[in-house]
Amino acid sequence: MSRFRWACLLARTAVLLIAGSGLAVAQDLGTLETRTLPPLAKPDDPNTPAKDLFGRKVQPAANMAARSIGYYTHGCLAGGVLLPINGPTWQVMRISRNRNWGHPNLVKTLERLANKAPSIGWPGLLIGDMAQPRGGPMLTGHWSHQVGLDADVWLTPMPERELSRKEREEMMANNVVADDWMDVNPKIWSDKYIALYKMVAKDPEIERVLANPAIKKALCRDVKGDRSWLHKVRPVYGHNYHFHIRIGCPADSPECKGQPVPPSDEGCGADLDWWFQKKNLNPAPGGVRKPVLMSALPAACKQVLISN
Repeated sequence: MSRFRWACLLARTAVLLIAGSGLAVAQDLGTLETRTLPPLAKPDDPNTPAKDLFGRKVQPAANMAARSIGYYTHGCLAGGVLLPINGPTWQVMRISRNRNWGHPNLVKTLERLANKAPSIGWPGLLIGDMAQPRGGPMLTGHWSHQVGLDADVWLTPMPERELSRKEREEMMANNVVADDWMDVNPKIWSDKYIALYKMVAKDPEIERVLANPAIKKALCRDVKGDRSWLHKVRPVYGHNYHFHIRIGCPADSPECKGQPVPPSDEGCGADLDWWFQKKNLNPAPGGVRKPVLMSALPAACKQVLISN
Protein backbone atom coordinates (compact mmCIF):
# COMPACT_ATOMS: atom_id res chain seq x y z
CA MET A 1 0.00 0.00 0.00
CA SER A 2 1.39 3.44 -0.95
CA ARG A 3 2.09 6.01 1.74
CA PHE A 4 -0.65 8.25 0.30
CA ARG A 5 -3.26 5.48 0.40
CA TRP A 6 -2.15 4.63 3.92
CA ALA A 7 -2.53 8.28 4.96
CA CYS A 8 -6.02 8.41 3.47
CA LEU A 9 -6.97 5.25 5.35
CA LEU A 10 -5.77 6.81 8.60
CA ALA A 11 -7.71 9.97 7.83
CA ARG A 12 -10.93 8.06 7.21
CA THR A 13 -10.37 6.14 10.43
CA ALA A 14 -10.05 9.46 12.23
CA VAL A 15 -13.39 10.55 10.74
CA LEU A 16 -15.09 7.47 12.16
CA LEU A 17 -13.47 7.75 15.56
CA ILE A 18 -14.28 11.42 15.96
CA ALA A 19 -17.78 11.30 14.52
CA GLY A 20 -18.74 8.38 16.72
CA SER A 21 -17.11 9.36 19.96
CA GLY A 22 -18.97 12.49 21.04
CA LEU A 23 -15.66 14.35 21.04
CA ALA A 24 -15.23 16.68 24.01
CA VAL A 25 -13.77 19.97 22.88
CA ALA A 26 -12.24 22.85 24.77
CA GLN A 27 -15.52 24.75 24.49
CA ASP A 28 -17.60 22.28 26.51
CA LEU A 29 -18.49 24.04 29.74
CA GLY A 30 -17.66 22.65 33.15
CA THR A 31 -19.63 23.02 36.37
CA LEU A 32 -19.03 25.06 39.50
CA GLU A 33 -20.42 22.36 41.78
CA THR A 34 -18.90 18.97 42.48
CA ARG A 35 -21.28 16.34 41.17
CA THR A 36 -21.32 12.85 42.61
CA LEU A 37 -22.62 10.14 40.32
CA PRO A 38 -25.15 7.73 41.83
CA PRO A 39 -24.00 4.15 42.48
CA LEU A 40 -24.53 1.70 39.65
CA ALA A 41 -27.37 -0.75 40.11
CA LYS A 42 -25.34 -3.63 38.63
CA PRO A 43 -21.64 -2.75 38.73
CA ASP A 44 -20.64 -6.41 38.28
CA ASP A 45 -22.83 -6.94 35.23
CA PRO A 46 -20.47 -7.75 32.31
CA ASN A 47 -22.70 -5.61 30.09
CA THR A 48 -22.07 -2.47 32.14
CA PRO A 49 -20.10 -0.05 29.95
CA ALA A 50 -16.52 0.44 31.11
CA LYS A 51 -17.00 4.21 30.99
CA ASP A 52 -19.62 3.98 33.75
CA LEU A 53 -17.13 2.13 35.95
CA PHE A 54 -14.01 4.20 35.32
CA GLY A 55 -16.01 7.45 35.30
CA ARG A 56 -16.95 6.87 38.93
CA LYS A 57 -13.40 6.52 40.17
CA VAL A 58 -12.33 9.86 41.63
CA GLN A 59 -8.93 8.70 42.92
CA PRO A 60 -6.11 6.76 41.24
CA ALA A 61 -5.08 3.17 41.92
CA ALA A 62 -2.45 4.60 44.22
CA ASN A 63 -1.21 1.31 45.65
CA MET A 64 -0.14 0.18 42.18
CA ALA A 65 3.08 1.10 40.41
CA ALA A 66 2.65 3.65 37.65
CA ARG A 67 2.10 2.06 34.27
CA SER A 68 0.04 2.58 31.15
CA ILE A 69 -1.92 -0.49 30.12
CA GLY A 70 -3.23 -1.16 26.63
CA TYR A 71 -3.68 1.21 23.70
CA TYR A 72 -4.51 4.91 23.74
CA THR A 73 -8.14 4.17 22.85
CA HIS A 74 -8.53 0.88 24.76
CA GLY A 75 -6.76 0.79 28.09
CA CYS A 76 -6.33 2.16 31.58
CA LEU A 77 -3.82 3.75 33.95
CA ALA A 78 -2.31 2.38 37.16
CA GLY A 79 -0.59 4.66 39.64
CA GLY A 80 -1.84 7.84 37.99
CA VAL A 81 -0.26 11.15 39.01
CA LEU A 82 -2.14 14.43 39.38
CA LEU A 83 -0.99 17.54 37.55
CA PRO A 84 -1.55 20.33 40.11
CA ILE A 85 -4.21 22.78 38.97
CA ASN A 86 -1.75 25.66 39.41
CA GLY A 87 1.91 25.85 38.51
CA PRO A 88 4.30 28.71 37.86
CA THR A 89 3.67 28.44 34.12
CA TRP A 90 0.43 26.48 33.77
CA GLN A 91 -3.17 26.37 34.92
CA VAL A 92 -5.60 23.48 34.55
CA MET A 93 -8.94 24.21 32.91
CA ARG A 94 -12.34 22.53 33.45
CA ILE A 95 -11.35 21.35 36.91
CA SER A 96 -14.80 19.82 37.44
CA ARG A 97 -13.98 17.05 34.96
CA ASN A 98 -11.21 15.65 37.20
CA ARG A 99 -9.20 14.75 34.11
CA ASN A 100 -5.83 16.22 35.05
CA TRP A 101 -4.26 12.80 35.71
CA GLY A 102 -1.59 10.97 33.78
CA HIS A 103 1.41 8.72 33.79
CA PRO A 104 4.34 10.45 35.57
CA ASN A 105 6.09 10.83 32.19
CA LEU A 106 3.16 12.87 30.86
CA VAL A 107 3.03 15.10 33.91
CA LYS A 108 6.78 15.75 33.69
CA THR A 109 6.48 16.49 29.98
CA LEU A 110 3.69 19.02 30.52
CA GLU A 111 5.58 20.73 33.31
CA ARG A 112 8.71 20.90 31.16
CA LEU A 113 6.86 22.35 28.18
CA ALA A 114 5.03 24.87 30.35
CA ASN A 115 8.30 26.02 31.88
CA LYS A 116 9.70 26.61 28.38
CA ALA A 117 6.65 28.59 27.24
CA PRO A 118 7.80 32.02 28.50
CA SER A 119 10.93 31.72 26.34
CA ILE A 120 8.75 31.83 23.21
CA GLY A 121 6.45 34.61 24.40
CA TRP A 122 3.73 32.57 26.11
CA PRO A 123 3.31 33.40 29.83
CA GLY A 124 2.29 29.78 30.33
CA LEU A 125 -0.02 27.00 29.14
CA LEU A 126 -3.68 26.31 29.81
CA ILE A 127 -4.03 22.54 30.19
CA GLY A 128 -7.25 20.81 29.18
CA ASP A 129 -8.17 17.15 29.48
CA MET A 130 -5.52 14.57 30.29
CA ALA A 131 -6.92 11.30 31.71
CA GLN A 132 -9.27 10.18 34.45
CA PRO A 133 -7.67 9.06 37.75
CA ARG A 134 -7.52 5.46 36.51
CA GLY A 135 -7.71 6.21 32.82
CA GLY A 136 -10.14 4.07 30.88
CA PRO A 137 -13.07 5.15 28.71
CA MET A 138 -14.67 8.47 29.66
CA LEU A 139 -18.34 9.11 30.33
CA THR A 140 -18.27 11.93 27.78
CA GLY A 141 -15.89 13.00 25.11
CA HIS A 142 -12.59 11.53 24.10
CA TRP A 143 -12.18 8.15 22.49
CA SER A 144 -8.51 8.21 23.43
CA HIS A 145 -6.89 9.66 26.61
CA GLN A 146 -7.33 6.25 28.26
CA VAL A 147 -3.79 5.30 29.27
CA GLY A 148 -2.47 8.55 30.71
CA LEU A 149 -0.27 9.50 27.76
CA ASP A 150 -2.51 12.12 26.07
CA ALA A 151 -3.20 15.76 26.94
CA ASP A 152 -4.95 18.74 25.40
CA VAL A 153 -3.38 22.19 25.50
CA TRP A 154 -5.49 25.24 24.77
CA LEU A 155 -4.61 27.63 21.96
CA THR A 156 -4.94 30.49 24.43
CA PRO A 157 -1.94 31.85 26.32
CA MET A 158 -2.19 31.61 30.09
CA PRO A 159 -3.10 35.01 31.57
CA GLU A 160 -0.54 36.57 33.88
CA ARG A 161 -2.87 36.02 36.83
CA GLU A 162 -4.64 33.09 38.44
CA LEU A 163 -7.97 32.36 36.80
CA SER A 164 -11.05 32.02 38.99
CA ARG A 165 -12.92 28.74 39.21
CA LYS A 166 -15.75 30.24 37.18
CA GLU A 167 -13.35 31.33 34.45
CA ARG A 168 -11.79 27.86 34.33
CA GLU A 169 -15.19 26.25 33.86
CA GLU A 170 -16.73 28.77 31.46
CA MET A 171 -13.93 30.61 29.66
CA MET A 172 -13.65 29.88 25.93
CA ALA A 173 -10.43 29.05 24.12
CA ASN A 174 -9.20 30.76 20.95
CA ASN A 175 -10.47 29.30 17.70
CA VAL A 176 -7.60 29.89 15.28
CA VAL A 177 -9.32 28.32 12.23
CA ALA A 178 -11.38 30.28 9.72
CA ASP A 179 -15.12 29.66 9.46
CA ASP A 180 -14.82 27.81 6.15
CA TRP A 181 -12.24 25.37 7.64
CA MET A 182 -9.93 25.96 4.66
CA ASP A 183 -7.23 27.91 6.48
CA VAL A 184 -6.38 29.62 9.75
CA ASN A 185 -7.96 32.90 10.77
CA PRO A 186 -5.43 35.58 9.71
CA LYS A 187 -6.69 37.90 12.45
CA ILE A 188 -5.56 35.39 15.09
CA TRP A 189 -2.80 33.26 13.56
CA SER A 190 0.70 34.60 14.15
CA ASP A 191 4.30 33.61 14.65
CA LYS A 192 3.61 32.91 18.32
CA TYR A 193 1.48 29.90 17.32
CA ILE A 194 4.21 28.60 15.03
CA ALA A 195 6.68 28.93 17.91
CA LEU A 196 4.32 27.02 20.21
CA TYR A 197 3.83 24.09 17.84
CA LYS A 198 7.56 23.98 17.14
CA MET A 199 8.47 23.97 20.83
CA VAL A 200 6.05 21.13 21.55
CA ALA A 201 6.83 19.00 18.50
CA LYS A 202 10.59 19.23 19.04
CA ASP A 203 10.32 17.83 22.56
CA PRO A 204 11.86 14.33 22.45
CA GLU A 205 9.04 12.80 24.53
CA ILE A 206 6.33 13.94 22.11
CA GLU A 207 5.45 11.42 19.42
CA ARG A 208 2.47 13.24 17.93
CA VAL A 209 0.82 16.64 18.00
CA LEU A 210 -2.75 16.43 16.70
CA ALA A 211 -3.84 19.63 14.97
CA ASN A 212 -6.68 20.80 12.77
CA PRO A 213 -5.87 20.27 9.07
CA ALA A 214 -6.07 24.04 8.53
CA ILE A 215 -3.39 24.53 11.17
CA LYS A 216 -1.19 21.88 9.59
CA LYS A 217 -1.69 23.64 6.25
CA ALA A 218 -0.63 26.97 7.76
CA LEU A 219 2.44 25.41 9.35
CA CYS A 220 3.44 23.80 6.05
CA ARG A 221 3.18 27.19 4.36
CA ASP A 222 4.59 29.48 7.05
CA VAL A 223 7.39 27.58 8.79
CA LYS A 224 10.83 28.83 7.75
CA GLY A 225 14.21 27.36 8.54
CA ASP A 226 14.07 24.19 10.64
CA ARG A 227 11.15 22.07 9.42
CA SER A 228 12.38 18.78 10.89
CA TRP A 229 9.53 18.68 13.41
CA LEU A 230 6.61 19.10 11.00
CA HIS A 231 6.18 15.34 10.54
CA LYS A 232 5.02 15.04 14.15
CA VAL A 233 2.08 17.40 13.57
CA ARG A 234 -0.74 15.15 12.36
CA PRO A 235 -4.00 16.55 10.90
CA VAL A 236 -7.22 15.48 12.64
CA TYR A 237 -10.72 16.98 12.63
CA GLY A 238 -11.54 19.35 15.48
CA HIS A 239 -8.45 20.60 17.33
CA ASN A 240 -9.10 24.19 16.29
CA TYR A 241 -9.32 25.41 19.91
CA HIS A 242 -6.59 23.18 21.32
CA PHE A 243 -3.92 20.76 20.23
CA HIS A 244 -3.47 17.23 21.50
CA ILE A 245 -0.09 15.90 22.52
CA ARG A 246 0.70 12.21 22.75
CA ILE A 247 3.82 10.68 24.27
CA GLY A 248 5.11 7.18 23.67
CA CYS A 249 4.82 4.10 25.85
CA PRO A 250 6.99 4.42 28.97
CA ALA A 251 9.74 1.92 29.73
CA ASP A 252 7.91 0.90 32.91
CA SER A 253 4.78 -0.13 30.98
CA PRO A 254 5.33 -3.43 29.12
CA GLU A 255 1.57 -3.82 28.55
CA CYS A 256 1.33 -0.46 26.78
CA LYS A 257 0.76 -0.64 23.02
CA GLY A 258 2.30 2.20 21.05
CA GLN A 259 1.51 3.63 17.63
CA PRO A 260 3.68 3.21 14.55
CA VAL A 261 6.33 5.89 14.19
CA PRO A 262 4.91 8.82 12.16
CA PRO A 263 6.14 9.08 8.56
CA SER A 264 9.41 10.98 8.35
CA ASP A 265 8.36 13.36 5.57
CA GLU A 266 6.78 16.71 6.38
CA GLY A 267 3.24 15.58 5.55
CA CYS A 268 2.61 18.68 3.46
CA GLY A 269 1.67 17.01 0.17
CA ALA A 270 -1.20 15.00 -1.27
CA ASP A 271 -2.13 13.38 2.04
CA LEU A 272 -2.76 16.86 3.51
CA ASP A 273 -4.73 17.91 0.42
CA TRP A 274 -7.15 15.05 1.10
CA TRP A 275 -8.56 16.90 4.09
CA PHE A 276 -9.57 19.89 1.96
CA GLN A 277 -11.55 18.05 -0.67
CA LYS A 278 -15.15 19.22 -0.46
CA LYS A 279 -16.47 15.77 0.50
CA ASN A 280 -14.04 15.57 3.41
CA LEU A 281 -14.33 19.05 4.89
CA ASN A 282 -17.50 18.35 6.87
CA PRO A 283 -17.93 14.62 7.46
CA ALA A 284 -21.42 13.42 8.24
CA PRO A 285 -21.93 12.46 11.88
CA GLY A 286 -21.49 8.77 12.49
CA GLY A 287 -23.89 6.52 14.33
CA VAL A 288 -23.83 6.00 18.07
CA ARG A 289 -20.75 3.99 19.00
CA LYS A 290 -21.39 0.88 21.02
CA PRO A 291 -19.96 1.35 24.54
CA VAL A 292 -16.75 -0.49 25.34
CA LEU A 293 -17.13 -3.26 27.92
CA MET A 294 -14.52 -4.35 30.43
CA SER A 295 -14.07 -7.52 28.40
CA ALA A 296 -12.68 -5.42 25.54
CA LEU A 297 -9.98 -3.86 27.72
CA PRO A 298 -6.74 -5.55 28.82
CA ALA A 299 -7.29 -8.02 31.65
CA ALA A 300 -5.06 -5.95 33.97
CA CYS A 301 -7.59 -3.10 33.83
CA LYS A 302 -9.95 -5.09 36.03
CA GLN A 303 -7.38 -5.02 38.83
CA VAL A 304 -6.83 -1.29 38.28
CA LEU A 305 -10.56 -0.74 38.58
CA ILE A 306 -11.05 -2.67 41.85
CA SER A 307 -7.79 -1.62 43.51
CA ASN A 308 -7.93 0.56 46.63
